[in-house]
Amino acid sequence: MAVPWRHCWRWSPNCTTMSLLETLCPFKARSAAFSRGTRPVAGPGNEGMPSARPVHVNSIFISSRTRDKSRWVYPAPHFCCRKKIHSDAKLKDPFTLAQKDLTHLYDDIRKELFVSKEELKSLCDYYFDGKGKAFRPMIVILMARALNIHSNRDGALLPGQRSIAMISEMIHTASLVHDDVIDGSDKRRGKSTINEVWGERKAILAGDFILSAASMALARIGNNTVVSVLSQVIEDLVRGEFMQLGSKENENERFKHYLEKTFKKTASLIANSCKAVCTFYLHTDDAGLNKSLVSELLKFLLTGSPSLLKVSILVNSDSEVHEIAYQYGRNVGIAFQLVDDVLDFTSCASQLGKPSAADLKLGLATGPVLFACQQFPELHAMIMRRFSSKGDVDRAWQYVLQSDGVEQTNYLAQRYCQEAIRQISLLRPSAERDALIRLTEMVLTRDK
Repeated sequence: MAVPWRHCWRWSPNCTTMSLLETLCPFKARSAAFSRGTRPVAGPGNEGMPSARPVHVNSIFISSRTRDKSRWVYPAPHFCCRKKIHSDAKLKDPFTLAQKDLTHLYDDIRKELFVSKEELKSLCDYYFDGKGKAFRPMIVILMARALNIHSNRDGALLPGQRSIAMISEMIHTASLVHDDVIDGSDKRRGKSTINEVWGERKAILAGDFILSAASMALARIGNNTVVSVLSQVIEDLVRGEFMQLGSKENENERFKHYLEKTFKKTASLIANSCKAVCTFYLHTDDAGLNKSLVSELLKFLLTGSPSLLKVSILVNSDSEVHEIAYQYGRNVGIAFQLVDDVLDFTSCASQLGKPSAADLKLGLATGPVLFACQQFPELHAMIMRRFSSKGDVDRAWQYVLQSDGVEQTNYLAQRYCQEAIRQISLLRPSAERDALIRLTEMVLTRDK
């Protein structure tokens, strides 16, 4: 399993060329770090990290599982304490903080999906039984509260922000229904899928209906910016599904393709939902007035005080806060999917609530497989034929387990979580902000 976020690993490539892991990481390039023999301890962009100390190749443990002469030098993990960047020594539990706002979430969704036809109602309510993780709406709620506190408010959730949390779960669930049809899945969340119970045609219609209900709820918010941001999610879901149907011949392009697909299918919803609640974070009443802004303007007009500077700061920081929220959601979303891809190899079906090795059986090469390909070049041909030949799935499974593919994917997920922490730490300290930091550790250490 991945190590907690507060630890970092030291590692070094075995050659002077840039490794695949560095090529695919979206963080700032650090060309000086790639000289032979040493490499500094690196977090995303090196921001918020202690001073880097060089690690000598001769002192690094090379995995006994490395076959032939891999382009990697796989390190033993050396743990070092990461610099504290949050306000409380004891971080708040995300689920506890968001519980009150999540209590009636599924009831409200079922109200949105109300129809008189009993069978359609049963289909639409099937996954909204309150037994899901509610991971996405929880992030949206905590982000909204953290942003409200950041703008000098009490952190109370606004109606529009709560609606976005609800809509994010509806879009996510509709995509699951469609995915299960495309993949021919028979298990989801520990029970039979909708297409297994009612058939593919009705499952597709149910997914469409949930998506249409989400679109209507989105329109009722009455904010064109929010509509535009969340509409991007639906486009990304479709594009991501098409990307999943293809692969790349070139190794580096293949991994970039995989990460872009991961963003579009998983992280875009979280990132854009977090961005959408920013639209409301300066608004404090139904008329959409920013009381802090109005107060400062009145003070300036009445007294001529230089407090107009504060108004300028409030306005100019808006786009920056949008980017913080978006980048937190993006990085956590990608890390979440990377860990999910690892669990396909490390968890049993009963833990996952769906069959293990499902991705291989669908012909998909995820992170652990792509990393394992570095040590077992035989995987390249299997990836290109989508594991369609007899015995491909079993052989690929064994290659992954014999390689460091799982460990490297976990390490990559850790890097994304470190960047998410760096972003969210730019907000004003609050229990909700710290809960979002705590959430990154939960993403890395989850087992289902």
